[in-house]
Amino acid sequence: MQKVLILGAGLVSKPAIIYLLERNYFVTIAAMDIEPVQFLKSQYSNVELIQWTTNQTQQLDTMVADHHITVSLLPFKFHPMVAEYCIKQKKPLVTTSYVKPEMQALDQAARQAGVILLNEIGLDPGIDHMSAMRIIDHIHGKGGEIEEFYSICGALPAPESAQNPFGYKFSWAPRGVILASKSDALYLKNGQQVFIPTQKLFEDRFSFDFPGVGLLEIYPNRNSVDYIDIYGVSKAKTIYRGTFRFPGWCEALHAMKILNLLDETPTNLKEKSFAQIVAEKIDSPTSSVKQNLAKYLGVSENSRAIEAFEWLGLFDQTPIQNENISLFDVIADKMLMKMSMTPDDRDMVVMLHSFVAKYPDGTREVIHSKMVDFGSAKTHTAVARTVSIPAAIAVEMILNGRITSKGVWRPVIPEIYNPVLDELEKHGIKMVEEFGLPLGKKLG
Repeated sequence: MQKVLILGAGLVSKPAIIYLLERNYFVTIAAMDIEPVQFLKSQYSNVELIQWTTNQTQQLDTMVADHHITVSLLPFKFHPMVAEYCIKQKKPLVTTSYVKPEMQALDQAARQAGVILLNEIGLDPGIDHMSAMRIIDHIHGKGGEIEEFYSICGALPAPESAQNPFGYKFSWAPRGVILASKSDALYLKNGQQVFIPTQKLFEDRFSFDFPGVGLLEIYPNRNSVDYIDIYGVSKAKTIYRGTFRFPGWCEALHAMKILNLLDETPTNLKEKSFAQIVAEKIDSPTSSVKQNLAKYLGVSENSRAIEAFEWLGLFDQTPIQNENISLFDVIADKMLMKMSMTPDDRDMVVMLHSFVAKYPDGTREVIHSKMVDFGSAKTHTAVARTVSIPAAIAVEMILNGRITSKGVWRPVIPEIYNPVLDELEKHGIKMVEEFGLPLGKKLG
């Protein structure tokens, strides 16, 4: 029986673990907290749970050596360390995280060891790469060029579960969601690079009416320009990667940024109320903080931003009891308390690729590729399904020899993306592609 080592037992791990267990792989789960997966012991005989922390490197070395492949679902900063042990033991590695320079630097060593370090094989990054590259390679195979490319993804509550002023609930790590909102962005538009500093990230947005979902807002997602090389689309005049949100999120988070409420500097907040903190930011008495904040932001008191602040409790007079904590942490905790999914909630993943392709005879077409996947807090969330099942499929394909590349890879080559996408369809995770659309259907 082939043995798979999975490091981490967080929110997205269960679908991958169950996928592998049900295909008769022996799965060892090593994590600091194994309680969330303790139930597996009563349901499967081919599973082992090990309480383990990342500073136990000798144990990690032994575990990697004792298994045929390792899957790291740890925070991304630990992946290079795990990769070094995989190279030492000549064992392949799978992660769902972005390739950082520290990982890319291991490419030659991995090739020499004869192993693959496959990264970005989740949702975003992951399914986005694979479904985009399938179309890009199709266009290139017909002698065509990509003129414009938009790739948008969002992990959201289902519409019926999005009934708060933010239009959002957390189905994955809340700190990660909020931290992502603090990044800068860079994309290519009509041949010009456009840099958006974090302070203006949510101002740079547009809307799209997603079939079956409704009106969504789109804002840019970090550095899109790097994907010109990653996707091999050197002729593209526009390349844009973005994030979907329901209306409310962008407006509310933009207001928080204006007031610097997402500051990560520890400070003494003991005996201060949120109303006092907001009032100090805008030089207002606490008694009229709501009205004065609306004036400060240049919005009405009925705006989504003011409604979101009030609903979250940012006008409350109750003293905070934390002495050495950041505003970011207090806000994140407050959001998590009020915006976590309940057992009755559904979440969803929505993805859209939009291409403008030009062919040698001068003709152009717009191509759309869309996906909607729903999940449940009672079973598996859509986020957990779409992040971890691609990784589990890749594990199986590496072990059975269907993926043979060596070195550091993303899933951007047919050897990887074709079989993984085909297998995902068997699990109801499918992109619906529309070719031959008129130019009036292009995004942006």
